[in-house]
Amino acid sequence: MGRPNNAPMKQHLLPALKLTAFCLLLCGGLYTLLLLGIAKLTPNGGNGATVQVDGRTYYTNLAQAFTQDRYFHPRPSAVGYNAAGSGASNKGTGNPDHLANVQARIDTFLVHNPGVAKADIPSELVTASGSGLDPHLTTKAAWVQAPRVAAARGIPAATVEQLIEQHTDAPLLGLFGPAKVNVLQLNLALDAATK
Repeated sequence: MGRPNNAPMKQHLLPALKLTAFCLLLCGGLYTLLLLGIAKLTPNGGNGATVQVDGRTYYTNLAQAFTQDRYFHPRPSAVGYNAAGSGASNKGTGNPDHLANVQARIDTFLVHNPGVAKADIPSELVTASGSGLDPHLTTKAAWVQAPRVAAARGIPAATVEQLIEQHTDAPLLGLFGPAKVNVLQLNLALDAATK
């Protein structure tokens, strides 16, 4: 018996190692640097959109928990609005736990918004987004909360409605997606208008 021939192994192993090293350099290094460079050209240098109010810094591109009736409530979050743990719940629409969570959110919403019928609650107010950090609501979800916010602040509903209109962003290029409102910016505008 002769010795086994290792030439075929070397023939395949060396190119595989070279390809692996090349892909690691390309995908793990160059691609990352390219995206970082593009991000540095955006507003805030890729560090997120921030706003300073009363000495506090808020990220306007991340949802934050507002639970008081005097504020517009954001979309529910499966991660407790924690940007370090962005994600969804992985429960399907027929999952009993998911359905129980949605029903609990509906019940809570109706308690805080007694003039709203169950059928008029936008689904985004009772279901979490994919990231759990969506900072926007559709204008419908803002309008349905306007009476509660106005009553809790003791201001005319017209004032709240005007603020919603002022903070509504049109669909991208007038075509893509719904008109939306940044919840944080709207709530900060409410605070500024009622000081």
